[in-house]
Amino acid sequence: MTQRPEALWPLFAELKTLDGVGPKTAQALEGLEIVAPRDLLFTLPHSVIDRRPRATVQGADLPGVVTVEVTVGRHMKPVQRGRPYRIHVEDAQIGFQLVFFHGREDYLTRLLPEGARRLVSGRVELFDGMAQMVHPDHMLPPEEAATLPEYEPVYPLTHGVTQKLMTRAVADALSRAPAFEEWIDGPLKAREGWPDWRAALASAHAPQGAGDLTPTAPARARLAYDELMAHQLTLALARVHRRKGKGRETMGDGALRRKVLASLPFRPTGAQARAMDEIAADMARPERMNRLLQGDVGAGKTLVAFMALLIAVEAGGQGVMMAPTEILARQHLDGLKPFAESAGVVLELLTGRDKGAERRAKLAALVRGDIQILVGTHAVFQADVEFADLRLAIVDEQHRFGVRQRLELGRKGAAADVLVMTATPIPRSLALAQYGDMDVSLLDEKPPGRKPIRTALISSERMEEVVAHLRKAVAEGRQAYWVCPLVEESEAVDLTASEERFKHLRAVLGEGVVGLVHGQMPPAEKDAAMARFVAGETKVLVATTVIEVGVNVPNASIMVIERAEWFGLAQLHQLRGRVGRGEAESTCLLMYQPPLGEAGMKRLTTLRETEDGFRISEVDLEMRGAGDLIGTAQSGLPRFRVADLEHQAGLMAMAQSDARKLLAEDPTLQSERGQAARVLLWLMRQDEAIRLISVG
Repeated sequence: MTQRPEALWPLFAELKTLDGVGPKTAQALEGLEIVAPRDLLFTLPHSVIDRRPRATVQGADLPGVVTVEVTVGRHMKPVQRGRPYRIHVEDAQIGFQLVFFHGREDYLTRLLPEGARRLVSGRVELFDGMAQMVHPDHMLPPEEAATLPEYEPVYPLTHGVTQKLMTRAVADALSRAPAFEEWIDGPLKAREGWPDWRAALASAHAPQGAGDLTPTAPARARLAYDELMAHQLTLALARVHRRKGKGRETMGDGALRRKVLASLPFRPTGAQARAMDEIAADMARPERMNRLLQGDVGAGKTLVAFMALLIAVEAGGQGVMMAPTEILARQHLDGLKPFAESAGVVLELLTGRDKGAERRAKLAALVRGDIQILVGTHAVFQADVEFADLRLAIVDEQHRFGVRQRLELGRKGAAADVLVMTATPIPRSLALAQYGDMDVSLLDEKPPGRKPIRTALISSERMEEVVAHLRKAVAEGRQAYWVCPLVEESEAVDLTASEERFKHLRAVLGEGVVGLVHGQMPPAEKDAAMARFVAGETKVLVATTVIEVGVNVPNASIMVIERAEWFGLAQLHQLRGRVGRGEAESTCLLMYQPPLGEAGMKRLTTLRETEDGFRISEVDLEMRGAGDLIGTAQSGLPRFRVADLEHQAGLMAMAQSDARKLLAEDPTLQSERGQAARVLLWLMRQDEAIRLISVG
């Protein structure tokens, strides 16, 4: 089935075939990402207007929409140009006015002749004690009252598209929706009390009050589930497809791993031990591993990653660890060095800076198998980089590595196992949306010895106190970060902000004590400034957010974040995680400019109350929404039309287990439900999944 099933053709026809839609409107609808009747079906109303008729305007909740039957009275034509045309009307109890700006007399006398009965509906406001309905939305003879729905759906609009037009086009699209065989698991559908697909659409487009607009309303929940199910089916198919790709059984004797564990001053946490076991079991299987290692700031991912690399080496192969930037690659190298020394394995770095003879020597050593573990940037992807026997690729991904790039990596090291690491705790529903094709290992415990970080909120009016506190700390030999906010409008302003702060602190603390890093610096200068801070030559580092990713200075125990209310929660959590890595008690000061708004207050107090990155990410999701949380554009996160990841998080987990169960029972989707699921994939435009089935 490599082409769209015939039953779906009407839903993918041109928009111009819909009632009331001409070429111009069709173009306007593209602004709402509506290009076929199918897209209209999934463009649900965002609110509803109560049009139930009442006897009188008296006692109605004003200003508000009122629907009432009236007798038309006197027409009051405007005396001057630019004045409104008014018509006096009487309902069962009181009189009020209909008001029309630029009203045409001939049109209004024909539509609303004096003495006639009319049903009028529109927004009523009090003006000088008199009720007025300005430009009624509906004016009908009483015998046509039945054509006005009691609850009128309100759709998202764009320039050149009216509510009336949307309602007509949606009604026509609905009339084309066929009845499909059910793709949802029977018992699940019964348990949730969900309607059939067509019934769900009809009811979602005809809400009978505000309750029908909530994410938990059965019709909406079902349509959201369909979207999530299609997405999870695609990910599950990719997972099955990847597992078909021959992997290799990689097993070690544990000798190198035992050396490293013996050299540690502490025992791994339960979460670390569990993750190590899961990874080892995956690597031993003939299928390729595709696992996500998700850990909070300071949860000890480096050790887990290194143990996985050692399995590759114990088995006589090689491992590679890739980082998105050179600074991070060097940092991984520094983090892994002590482990590598205790295990006695050869560790090497390859970045874009390696040129000429030096680069050739490294490449030759790789092909010979002399380098056992390679750390690098994406330079390790280049065509001339060849391994003797690559068993494991670890990708340290700062959200820049979507499903597509993971498929790419798979093509490079044909049978290599893949482990993706992410340091950003993201809520489960988002993790499933983004990494649903992978198996997940969670590090949700802090290693022993990590001291809690004291977090305090402080008004910027107390700046001088903070600086005095800093002077005392520096005198005691401690180090501190001072983060200045990034001013979006211009990097120039941003620069002055960090430079001003740098000069101010330098004046108070002395020459040579304060360093500066910002986005405008040449990379070499930035590296040098960082290196001086790491070496302890400078005691205070003033920085824009370039430091949030992975800098490791155990002696730094103070983090000051200026204008903390401008930062997102996840960002603040990452920044705070830069301290608390050494012996000293650490402090994080969130400086804000009063008065603090409600959202800013909630972000900063959440941070003060918890260090649990997963809890913080849940609050972040509630406050900001999924798209903002991980930047939809770069995250590879799908755009859902109905599903709402903030409020329907539970559905995503259900969809994942349902999709995996369906494929386990029916890998080629040939059963009755399998065939229905194929229709769902076509309906949801999951072309990639369809390609995987036809390849399979």
